Amino acid sequence: MKTRITDIFGIQYPIILSGMSWISVPKMVAAVSEAGGLGILATGPLSADETRQAIREIRSLTKKPFAANASLMLPGATPNAEVLLEEKVPVINFALGKGDWIVKRAHEYGGKVMATVVNVRHAKRAQDYGADAVIVTGHEAAGHGGPVTSLVLIPTLADALDIPVIAAGGFADGRGLASALALGADAVAMGTRFMTTKESPLHDYYKNLSLEKTPYDTIYSSHFDGLPARVMDTPPAHKVLKRGLNIPGAFVNSRAIAKQLGLPFFKLFFGVMAAGLDKAIALGYMANAFNSIKKATENGDHEIGVLPVGQVIGLLNDIPTVAEVMERIVKEAKDVQKDLGKKLA
Repeated sequence: MKTRITDIFGIQYPIILSGMSWISVPKMVAAVSEAGGLGILATGPLSADETRQAIREIRSLTKKPFAANASLMLPGATPNAEVLLEEKVPVINFALGKGDWIVKRAHEYGGKVMATVVNVRHAKRAQDYGADAVIVTGHEAAGHGGPVTSLVLIPTLADALDIPVIAAGGFADGRGLASALALGADAVAMGTRFMTTKESPLHDYYKNLSLEKTPYDTIYSSHFDGLPARVMDTPPAHKVLKRGLNIPGAFVNSRAIAKQLGLPFFKLFFGVMAAGLDKAIALGYMANAFNSIKKATENGDHEIGVLPVGQVIGLLNDIPTVAEVMERIVKEAKDVQKDLGKKLA
């Protein structure tokens, strides 16, 4: 397969692993890159030192291109982004902030940059920064999908931009890849499908539970981490939705996050408060969400744990290897192409 994305990033297939906290770890990133795609390391839960170690671990596992992300709204994101630049990561993915400085410095060493966006305005801004591509997150996606579905969002941005579009939200098989390419995208990014593979560090409880779920078994709300987000429909998720912001819990969890990221807590606390009430509330939600997502992912906790998943969870019926997923998707996409050729003849 050959698209602008395979050419720009030097990969075999236009398939990308989404950067998911506690899921997109070095071994998972390397597995996707080794299988011909592009793995994205999730740096959100990592300190700067941990990020550096993770990058070096990836390089010990694969010689193929890989990426790492920086969610600029999160505490610790700027130090992590600095590490990505110092380590000359081949591809950097930024989100939730102004990444022009990342683009400039990555291009200085020949690196590539993609911005994650949910609308035309942010996509055009990323293009103006000099970003090499955008990941466009549709409403179907796990986590922070936008209000518009991929079916409409992809062609809208493909028409508006000169740089390539990577479609995220609603993709788990070859039919999805073929449809994304037909809509004007140059690649797909997948989280939920890769999350439920043998190499994924997701706890077996949630891997098996994912196979039981339908496309209707997700909840979309801003009451999980302060931004509109999609998670698996479970009793703990409903508890969070009903309760709203747990302020004492946010205070305790933010202390734990500060320690994990190697940041002075009171410097973090006063920095958040100085950013304004809206941002402080959003980060309070995020502090609680970090705790819930980590417990679900690492421990399989089904009392407190909450797991971000996309609507494509209803398309999953097995737990294959990453390589099997890649091979299957590519074969299915080519079969779809042949079938469409007959239908459109």
